Parts: sequence; C-alpha cells; structure tokens
Amino acid sequence: MSFAPLTAEQVHRFKEDGYLFVPEFYDAEEMELLLQVAKADMEKTEDVRGPVDAAGRVSKLWLTSDTDRDDVYNAVCHGHRLVDAMARLMDDEVYLYHYKMMVKETRVGGAWEWHQDYGYWYNNGCLYPDMASCMIAVDRAYRDNGCLQVLRGSHKLGRLEHGKSGTQTGADPERVELAKKHLEHVYCEMEPGTALFFHANLLHASAPNQSPDPRWALICCYNTKHNPCDDKPGHPSYRPLAKWDDSRVKKLGRKHLEQVQAG
Repeated sequence: MSFAPLTAEQVHRFKEDGYLFVPEFYDAEEMELLLQVAKADMEKTEDVRGPVDAAGRVSKLWLTSDTDRDDVYNAVCHGHRLVDAMARLMDDEVYLYHYKMMVKETRVGGAWEWHQDYGYWYNNGCLYPDMASCMIAVDRAYRDNGCLQVLRGSHKLGRLEHGKSGTQTGADPERVELAKKHLEHVYCEMEPGTALFFHANLLHASAPNQSPDPRWALICCYNTKHNPCDDKPGHPSYRPLAKWDDSRVKKLGRKHLEQVQAG
C-alpha cells in the first residue's frame, strides 16, 4: 500500500496556517477497526482520565507513549504515510512523543479550553516549539459534537502564557480574545479518516458535545530529532522511530480486535 507524499503547496499551507487538512488519509475499514478496538479495549478504558473544563464538565481521554506493542494504535503512529508526512512538514526526522484518544461522549463530553500544545510541553522541558500533532477523525466531527476549532496562523504568535482553567491548562484569555479579533476562527469539521496536522503553537479548542453523536479522535504527537526535552513518563526524549508498512493498520487492527473481543 502506498500513498502520495505531501505536495509543496500542502507544506506551504501548513507553514502559513499552522495546520493542514488531508481528507481520506485513512480509509473506512481502517477507521472502523480503530473505533471498534478502542471502544472494546478495557485496558485503555481503565486509563481514561477526565480533566475538567472551566464550566466543570469532564473532558475524557487516555494518553500513552507505549510504542513497543504490535497493536492498531502503533500501526497508525508508526505508519510510513503519517511519519513521512510529519517529517516533511517539520523539515526534520521526527519521533513519537505520545498518542492519545479523545473520548467526547454524547451530550456530556466537556470542552477543551483555548490552548497551545506547547503551553503544556514547554513545562515538560522541550526547548523549542518544533513539535506537531496529527488528529485523525475516528468518528465524524462537526460543530454540534465539539469538533476542533483553530485560529488560523496563530502558531506565529509564539508561546502564550498559560494557566489553569478548570483542571486544564489554558492560554491567557485576554491574549486569546485579542487573537480572535485578528485571526480567522476555523471549525475543523472532519469525516472519518481525515487527518488534521497542526503545529504545537497553534491555538485550538473544542466546545462540549451537545449532540447525540460521540466524537472519538486519535491524536499522534511528534517531536523533532533536534529538539531536546526532558525524558519523562509519557513524554520521552529522542529515540529513533521505526516506520512500519501501512498495511499493518488493517492487519494488526483485525488481530487487535479479536484480542479485545475475546477479553
């Protein structure tokens, strides 16, 4: 299985806007396998935690840097199509910093306050903001079920001050409001299989899920080889990332599904 590399125009858009949509980056079978595994995976379910937003609503996710398992999550994170695309966007070799599943439940899934990922990762000892993530829509994401929102070009603002908002870390509200006056506010509505690449300094948020539809998304986060950081659980320093053939998403997805269904 092979995928066309990102074009020069796509790379340019990422550098200008701080994010890039790639529709149909994964196919329907890959996303269905990933969704079924994630919902049946009791080991990961036990790791779900719930940071609280400013209104007291719970925003659920699980996060791990476990990269040594032959499972569907690692098949995605190690896959050539994703790793090669991220390396091209970041102009450097990349390695997996961590990955996480966002679990936004129907009607009750909480918000994520406006923030930059580097607002968190700066405090993990990452020297530069030369990091990025790829959000993969496992479910359809739209306004009512709390799709990601971004401020186009906000990665050029540099790191903003961050503080506690609920039990989350949020960007300085006054600075965010100022940015909103000058930068385009984009709602990232996505079909399953769409990939959204975004820079670590891009301001982003999501509203609570007000719909009858859940919103699950896998987010794979990468650091660049040249960017030193403290080696902490869940947030490792550089280690070479083995790239896997993309056919392993389906192969390991089917195997992983059999395992979680068998208990």
